[in-house]
Amino acid sequence: MDIKHVEKAIKQSWDKDTCYPKLADQWTAENPALGQCAVTALIIQHYFNGEILYCEHTNHYWNKLPDGKKIDLTKMQFAKDTKICQDKIKSRDEILNSQSAIQAKTAQRYQLLKQRIEQKFQK
Repeated sequence: MDIKHVEKAIKQSWDKDTCYPKLADQWTAENPALGQCAVTALIIQHYFNGEILYCEHTNHYWNKLPDGKKIDLTKMQFAKDTKICQDKIKSRDEILNSQSAIQAKTAQRYQLLKQRIEQKFQK
């Protein structure tokens, strides 16, 4: 699987329904990455393995692939001067099953995004 192919499918599949619920009312096509970081990081990890990195200050997730390359498909949701630092490595289980993940419906949003991406791959 090619990263650019997956990236294109992800970006075409984002919408208000895959957005972090507290930001869903602010989601627009002009800022489609808004609130998409957790589910996007899970998708990248699903296809390419590696670690999911986390910044507590911005509540932001992105990926570090097994070869060490870092991929952040949702950083454009922030202003250019936003400082994003790696505070933690988060487990897939924590992102999907923690109390905050349950409240944010992360597992459901992830499954919806994954389903949309897989449909695009079948075309």
